[in-house]
Amino acid sequence: MPLNIDWQQILLHLLNFAILAGGLYFLLYKPVKDFMGKREQQYREMDEQARRDRDEAAALRKSAQERLDAAQEEIAQMRIKAGDEMEADKQQMIAEARAEARRILDTAGKTADQRARKALADSNDEIRDLALEAVRKMLLNDEDALDKFLDAAEGGQGNG
Repeated sequence: MPLNIDWQQILLHLLNFAILAGGLYFLLYKPVKDFMGKREQQYREMDEQARRDRDEAAALRKSAQERLDAAQEEIAQMRIKAGDEMEADKQQMIAEARAEARRILDTAGKTADQRARKALADSNDEIRDLALEAVRKMLLNDEDALDKFLDAAEGGQGNG
Protein backbone atom coordinates (compact mmCIF):
# COMPACT_ATOMS: atom_id res chain seq x y z
CA MET A 1 0.00 0.00 0.00
CA PRO A 2 1.69 2.94 -1.17
CA LEU A 3 1.24 6.15 0.74
CA ASN A 4 -0.71 4.35 3.35
CA ILE A 5 -3.98 4.37 1.36
CA ASP A 6 -6.48 1.68 2.27
CA TRP A 7 -8.98 1.38 -0.56
CA GLN A 8 -11.37 -0.56 1.56
CA GLN A 9 -11.52 2.26 4.11
CA ILE A 10 -12.14 4.81 1.36
CA LEU A 11 -14.94 2.71 -0.09
CA LEU A 12 -16.51 2.25 3.33
CA HIS A 13 -16.32 6.03 3.93
CA LEU A 14 -17.90 6.61 0.52
CA LEU A 15 -20.64 4.09 1.31
CA ASN A 16 -21.17 5.72 4.70
CA PHE A 17 -21.36 9.16 3.05
CA ALA A 18 -23.84 7.86 0.46
CA ILE A 19 -26.02 6.38 3.19
CA LEU A 20 -25.81 9.66 5.16
CA ALA A 21 -26.59 11.74 2.07
CA GLY A 22 -29.50 9.46 1.09
CA GLY A 23 -30.87 9.51 4.64
CA LEU A 24 -30.55 13.28 4.85
CA TYR A 25 -32.21 13.57 1.44
CA PHE A 26 -35.20 11.44 2.46
CA LEU A 27 -35.38 12.72 6.06
CA LEU A 28 -34.70 16.44 5.59
CA TYR A 29 -34.38 17.68 2.01
CA LYS A 30 -37.38 15.96 0.42
CA PRO A 31 -39.88 16.80 3.25
CA VAL A 32 -38.65 20.41 3.40
CA LYS A 33 -38.80 20.69 -0.39
CA ASP A 34 -42.33 19.18 -0.43
CA PHE A 35 -43.39 21.50 2.39
CA MET A 36 -41.96 24.51 0.53
CA GLY A 37 -43.71 23.41 -2.69
CA LYS A 38 -47.03 23.04 -0.88
CA ARG A 39 -46.51 26.38 0.82
CA GLU A 40 -45.70 28.03 -2.53
CA GLN A 41 -48.81 26.45 -4.08
CA GLN A 42 -50.91 27.69 -1.14
CA TYR A 43 -49.57 31.23 -1.59
CA ARG A 44 -50.26 31.07 -5.34
CA GLU A 45 -53.83 29.94 -4.64
CA MET A 46 -54.25 32.70 -2.05
CA ASP A 47 -52.88 35.24 -4.52
CA GLU A 48 -55.20 33.96 -7.24
CA GLN A 49 -58.16 34.02 -4.85
CA ALA A 50 -57.26 37.58 -3.83
CA ARG A 51 -57.16 38.60 -7.49
CA ARG A 52 -60.54 36.98 -8.15
CA ASP A 53 -61.98 38.64 -5.02
CA ARG A 54 -60.53 41.99 -6.08
CA ASP A 55 -61.98 41.62 -9.60
CA GLU A 56 -65.33 40.55 -8.15
CA ALA A 57 -65.29 43.49 -5.73
CA ALA A 58 -64.49 45.85 -8.61
CA ALA A 59 -67.38 44.40 -10.63
CA LEU A 60 -69.71 44.70 -7.63
CA ARG A 61 -68.54 48.26 -7.00
CA LYS A 62 -69.16 49.11 -10.66
CA SER A 63 -72.60 47.48 -10.55
CA ALA A 64 -73.45 49.28 -7.31
CA GLN A 65 -72.29 52.59 -8.81
CA GLU A 66 -74.44 52.00 -11.90
CA ARG A 67 -77.46 51.20 -9.72
CA LEU A 68 -76.75 54.26 -7.60
CA ASP A 69 -76.53 56.44 -10.72
CA ALA A 70 -79.76 54.92 -12.04
CA ALA A 71 -81.46 55.50 -8.68
CA GLN A 72 -80.26 59.11 -8.61
CA GLU A 73 -81.56 59.63 -12.15
CA GLU A 74 -84.89 58.09 -11.15
CA ILE A 75 -85.03 60.31 -8.07
CA ALA A 76 -84.33 63.37 -10.22
CA GLN A 77 -87.11 62.38 -12.63
CA MET A 78 -89.48 61.75 -9.72
CA ARG A 79 -88.62 65.19 -8.30
CA ILE A 80 -89.35 66.79 -11.67
CA LYS A 81 -92.61 64.85 -11.96
CA ALA A 82 -93.59 65.75 -8.39
CA GLY A 83 -92.80 69.41 -9.10
CA ASP A 84 -94.94 69.31 -12.23
CA GLU A 85 -97.77 67.60 -10.33
CA MET A 86 -97.50 70.16 -7.53
CA GLU A 87 -97.61 72.99 -10.08
CA ALA A 88 -100.66 71.43 -11.75
CA ASP A 89 -102.33 70.96 -8.35
CA LYS A 90 -101.50 74.56 -7.45
CA GLN A 91 -102.99 75.84 -10.70
CA GLN A 92 -106.08 73.68 -10.18
CA MET A 93 -106.47 74.94 -6.61
CA ILE A 94 -106.10 78.54 -7.79
CA ALA A 95 -108.71 77.97 -10.51
CA GLU A 96 -111.06 76.35 -8.00
CA ALA A 97 -110.49 79.22 -5.56
CA ARG A 98 -111.24 81.77 -8.27
CA ALA A 99 -114.38 79.89 -9.30
CA GLU A 100 -115.46 79.72 -5.65
CA ALA A 101 -114.74 83.45 -5.26
CA ARG A 102 -116.83 84.20 -8.36
CA ARG A 103 -119.63 82.01 -7.06
CA ILE A 104 -119.47 83.72 -3.66
CA LEU A 105 -119.46 87.16 -5.30
CA ASP A 106 -122.38 86.20 -7.54
CA THR A 107 -124.29 84.86 -4.57
CA ALA A 108 -123.43 87.96 -2.54
CA GLY A 109 -124.50 90.22 -5.42
CA LYS A 110 -127.79 88.36 -5.81
CA THR A 111 -128.36 88.44 -2.07
CA ALA A 112 -127.56 92.17 -1.97
CA ASP A 113 -129.96 92.80 -4.89
CA GLN A 114 -132.67 90.79 -3.17
CA ARG A 115 -132.11 92.66 0.09
CA ALA A 116 -132.11 96.00 -1.73
CA ARG A 117 -135.38 95.09 -3.52
CA LYS A 118 -136.87 93.89 -0.25
CA ALA A 119 -135.70 97.06 1.53
CA LEU A 120 -137.18 99.18 -1.28
CA ALA A 121 -140.42 97.20 -1.18
CA ASP A 122 -140.51 97.50 2.62
CA SER A 123 -139.79 101.23 2.34
CA ASN A 124 -142.56 101.63 -0.27
CA ASP A 125 -144.96 99.70 1.95
CA GLU A 126 -144.01 101.79 4.97
CA ILE A 127 -144.33 105.07 3.00
CA ARG A 128 -147.72 103.92 1.66
CA ASP A 129 -148.82 102.97 5.18
CA LEU A 130 -147.62 106.31 6.54
CA ALA A 131 -149.31 108.16 3.69
CA LEU A 132 -152.55 106.27 4.29
CA GLU A 133 -152.31 106.96 7.99
CA ALA A 134 -151.66 110.64 7.32
CA VAL A 135 -154.59 110.80 4.89
CA ARG A 136 -156.83 109.00 7.39
CA LYS A 137 -155.89 111.45 10.15
CA MET A 138 -156.43 114.41 7.88
CA LEU A 139 -159.76 113.08 6.77
CA LEU A 140 -160.86 112.51 10.30
CA ASN A 141 -159.77 115.99 11.37
CA ASP A 142 -160.83 117.96 8.33
CA GLU A 143 -163.54 116.97 5.92
CA ASP A 144 -162.38 119.34 3.20
CA ALA A 145 -158.89 117.87 3.45
CA LEU A 146 -159.69 115.15 0.90
CA ASP A 147 -160.60 117.72 -1.68
CA LYS A 148 -157.47 119.74 -0.92
CA PHE A 149 -155.39 116.58 -1.14
CA LEU A 150 -156.87 115.55 -4.45
CA ASP A 151 -156.41 119.05 -5.85
CA ALA A 152 -152.80 119.08 -4.67
CA ALA A 153 -152.21 115.62 -6.17
CA GLU A 154 -153.66 116.69 -9.50
CA GLY A 155 -151.60 119.87 -9.42
CA GLY A 156 -148.38 117.89 -8.68
CA GLN A 157 -148.93 115.59 -11.64
CA GLY A 158 -149.39 118.48 -13.97
CA ASN A 159 -146.08 120.04 -12.81
CA GLY A 160 -144.01 116.77 -13.03
